[in-house]
Amino acid sequence: MDFSLTDDQRLLKDTIRQFMEAEVRPIQRQYEKEERFPAEQVRKLGELGCCGMTVPEQWGGTAADTLTYVVMLEEVARVCASTAVTLSVTNSVCASPIARHGTTEQKERLLRKLASGEWLGAFCLTEPQAGSDSAGIEMRAVAAPDGSWRLTGTKSWVTNGGVASVYLVFAKTDPAAGSRGVTAFLVTPDLPGFRVARFEDKMGLKMSKTAELRLDDCQVPAANRLGATGQGLKIALEALDGGRVGIAAQALGIAQGALEASVRYAKQRRAFGKKLGDFQAIQWMLADMQTEIEAARMLTYHAAWVQDEGKSRGLSPLEARVGPQASRAKLYASEMANRVAYRAVQVHGSMGYSREMDVERMYRDARVVTIYEGTSEIQRTVIARDLLGAGVRDTAEARA
Repeated sequence: MDFSLTDDQRLLKDTIRQFMEAEVRPIQRQYEKEERFPAEQVRKLGELGCCGMTVPEQWGGTAADTLTYVVMLEEVARVCASTAVTLSVTNSVCASPIARHGTTEQKERLLRKLASGEWLGAFCLTEPQAGSDSAGIEMRAVAAPDGSWRLTGTKSWVTNGGVASVYLVFAKTDPAAGSRGVTAFLVTPDLPGFRVARFEDKMGLKMSKTAELRLDDCQVPAANRLGATGQGLKIALEALDGGRVGIAAQALGIAQGALEASVRYAKQRRAFGKKLGDFQAIQWMLADMQTEIEAARMLTYHAAWVQDEGKSRGLSPLEARVGPQASRAKLYASEMANRVAYRAVQVHGSMGYSREMDVERMYRDARVVTIYEGTSEIQRTVIARDLLGAGVRDTAEARA
């Protein structure tokens, strides 16, 4: 396996880096303070192809391989983790499931606008009483005589909530069937009964909107069901496998940004007549940071390679066993990002605790990557069951 970047990937990496430095970094501190969503910047990233990397070309996407997608997300997260998660959710856990399971009509109606960045997507699985236990969701979907569906319930911690135009919502159509009684629906905010109940007041990712949604007898047309009835949890698990590779890339970007800020500070700041970088204690922290980042990068790139190998053979993420590889990448990269951000604040000393420094924001942003799209504990369960030879069904239930 050769993970050397191609000329096209290096060009993309440089293009995204230049864009983030020129268009996002200058507005970031003010937007963070105001908890303002960077709509214009996200739209421009969509014009660069960043919202449609998982979408086939015939539906307006770039059909990029997973490694190229990872490179893009890492570069975005290096400057702004909030923007990275907006792109990750739109690509991996909204557009990708539609591209894989949607009807021709659904693809034509939705994918082009998602791929262009005109629309953003959201993934609605978690509920107030059901996080890691996704089979325990309580939102109900009841078939109406005309073939449409009526959805009732609450979804929480919805990334892009309130700014998305397409919500991939999972609801129970047959509560007695357990995990096989969940169905996926494509919900748009103009449907009767849909409302954003509130926005979360979060520790980090202040430029990313996270909302609680309430569906009160929400009228969803029959044409908006995604996949077969009862196949919703399978669709969700496939999406999460791809999404976890994206979160690993986001963690890489946060850590890389924290390392670069720390190196700059160590070269400039003086103490006891020396630059900070002259002290062995600082040198060792920087060395550990870079080593862990490189290790996480290889795990993430390998997970991307496994996913692409499966695609080339026409296998679904579940069939290609992407899950355990994605879990290893997400587990290590997310926990690595927290360790690196911690050291970055330490290198900066008291200034690292100030809102004036980027590493303070990175420290807060890093915390969530060990939680969303599967906690570290869930990732360890997936990895352990894979090692111990658990059946596919057991492993899938663990990933839920």
